[in-house]
Amino acid sequence: MRTRTTTATTGLVTALAALLVLAGCTAPGEGRPAAVSSVASAPPQSGGGSGFDGPRPQDQNLLAWTGDPNDAGHVTAQSAAGVGGRVTLVRIVLREQITWSNIWLGLAGIDPNAQLANCYLGVYDAKGALVATTPDVSPQLMTDAIAKPFPLAKPFTAAPGTYFIALLLNGTWATNGLTLKSTGAGISVNAGLTPPNLRYSNLLTGQTSLPPALNLAEQSTSTINTGWASQWYAIS
Repeated sequence: MRTRTTTATTGLVTALAALLVLAGCTAPGEGRPAAVSSVASAPPQSGGGSGFDGPRPQDQNLLAWTGDPNDAGHVTAQSAAGVGGRVTLVRIVLREQITWSNIWLGLAGIDPNAQLANCYLGVYDAKGALVATTPDVSPQLMTDAIAKPFPLAKPFTAAPGTYFIALLLNGTWATNGLTLKSTGAGISVNAGLTPPNLRYSNLLTGQTSLPPALNLAEQSTSTINTGWASQWYAIS
């Protein structure tokens, strides 16, 4: 008799426990676990690195950029004698592989009386080898003072790594006529850096085309420190 009573009691306790578990795990009237409901309604945690972290190039149908164009409010102006025939470089770091087809430049102002020829944009890799270039962009520098793409003669696959966007200007123009968009960083753009890793630099003189290779150890800031610095570029 004692054995049957214990067995019945044990069975009743087990059944009640099962009912309690079921009642506790199901939110009334919803038919789904309360734990799931509580997780779904919990406020997002801050500081986890998954929230908004500022504008990205992809937000504007671009692949990479030297910085948010919203911050490119400054204008760089330099005389033809100051930058003509010099290769000026802007470093950009790619963190994923892309197909690089265009270089975007922020053209702030044009000089309708300029005489331009042999003006190019190009891309050098971290070893100083020319990996892509545009045709002569002189005509595009005479029209439409906006941010616009300059197509490379041949798109290329760019692996993650460091690259340098090169600009070569030749001709004559008014110093405050032909202008490019940039940040207001000035000579501080290269803080903490030395050749061959300067973020903004210039090399050579008297160039009418982009040379096939550059010695990046010879990077100079001779024109950067006079105000020709921190141009805004993007990639698509």
